[in-house]
Amino acid sequence: IREAHGLGADVPLEQDEDVLDTWFSSALWPFSTLGWPEQTPRLKTFYPTSVLVTGFDIIFFWVARMVMMGLKLMDEVPFREIYIHGLVRDADGNKMSKSKGNILDPLDLIDGIELEALVSKRTTGLMQPDLAPRIEAATRRQFADGIPAYGTDALRFTFCSLATTGRDIRFDLGRIQGYRNFCNKIWNAARYVLMNTEGHDCGAGDKADRSLPDRWIDHRLNQLSTDVRLNVEQYRFDLAAQAIYEFTWNEFCDWYLELTKPALNQATEASSRATRHTLVNVLEKLMRITHPLMPFITETIWQRVAPLAGAAGDTIMRQPYPEPNSEREDPQAVAAVAWLKRVVLGVRRIRGEMDIPPGKRIPLLLQQGDDDDHRRLDAHRDYVESLARTESIDWLAPDETPPEAATSLAGDLKLLVPLAGLIDKQAESERLAKDIAKRRNELDRSAGKLNNAAFLERAPAAIVKKEELRGQELEAAIAKLEEQLQRLTAL
Repeated sequence: IREAHGLGADVPLEQDEDVLDTWFSSALWPFSTLGWPEQTPRLKTFYPTSVLVTGFDIIFFWVARMVMMGLKLMDEVPFREIYIHGLVRDADGNKMSKSKGNILDPLDLIDGIELEALVSKRTTGLMQPDLAPRIEAATRRQFADGIPAYGTDALRFTFCSLATTGRDIRFDLGRIQGYRNFCNKIWNAARYVLMNTEGHDCGAGDKADRSLPDRWIDHRLNQLSTDVRLNVEQYRFDLAAQAIYEFTWNEFCDWYLELTKPALNQATEASSRATRHTLVNVLEKLMRITHPLMPFITETIWQRVAPLAGAAGDTIMRQPYPEPNSEREDPQAVAAVAWLKRVVLGVRRIRGEMDIPPGKRIPLLLQQGDDDDHRRLDAHRDYVESLARTESIDWLAPDETPPEAATSLAGDLKLLVPLAGLIDKQAESERLAKDIAKRRNELDRSAGKLNNAAFLERAPAAIVKKEELRGQELEAAIAKLEEQLQRLTAL
């Protein structure tokens, strides 16, 4: 210190005696905020608390000090459980810091912000003003069009889905974009339900009138409520979000809503009423399950669907969380729908490989099925015809020679789609060969760049990585097209 400041030996130096640990006041936080050292009612009520939420980087600085001070001054630990989460980092993996200019204001993600306003926000009040040009350039590169408005629900659900057990969370706008699409999916599903139920009888009716899809979705919803409860209790908000997403998108929207169309349009009034009852009740319970993660869209939808489902109350916030009910378990319905999905997906796979338009009705032949396959087709033929878009479904004898057809398997059951009149084999072969040749040329150009030392030296790492990924995607696409061509040639 003397040398740094040019102080002679005759200048007395004294260490400041008024020194306080930076984290000292933070260590007192669990009880000092409640009126301590006075024995206030708030202190008696809220100390000790139950859970502390914090990042892993301040366990020693803050958490350990709070525990020590709690034991020293209150004779009891301040909390029983600690939920330690990772650090949110930017898309490049860097820790978010105002000095680096790479922070994202949650309000900007919710409401959106234009590029110039974002640049100004990130370059104002920097501790190192000389970094402003670099921060501005990075901001203009990463957010060339600014940040669109994603909404609160999409942002909350994104953070829940990212709350894994890892130490680092890379935040990418692509994730929040995907969950905004998820919000739109929920909204459109609710519109479909309300369009088919408002102004109609949605009473429970007789259990015997419930269709296979009704029983199946009730079982799956019951399982969802069990899974989400367990995941939240274990602080696995990522698994809770994943379970809600997969049920809502893959089962409720993609399968159940499609399966309700025959029941709503062609069935008896009793079975239609049972389907309407299931629609409104599943949607109402799904909104309650999802509400803690996405409060706004669920509240809005619940206000419309609750009266139809017989739920009373001013707000979803005061509703009980759905309880699992063993009476709603129906493994037979789950097995039947699993069979149905295998058959429908098998037919759709043939359509995709043979480039048959999704809306075109096609003949379907079945072969090598067992008694369960025959029984299930007899019971659920309407659903197969509706979802697979078939014009006819016929059985072939086990030893019968099938016509020229594209094939797929649903377990041991063989699915065949005769191609006569559906596709021109020669024209389709020529189309596939032309597509393969085009992608091979693109792959050769990509490989030429990656084998060019000058390109690798001069191009930014992100551009090189992008080119590598493009090459991998082209290779996968070519392999798939060649497989389709081989299948077609073998017909």
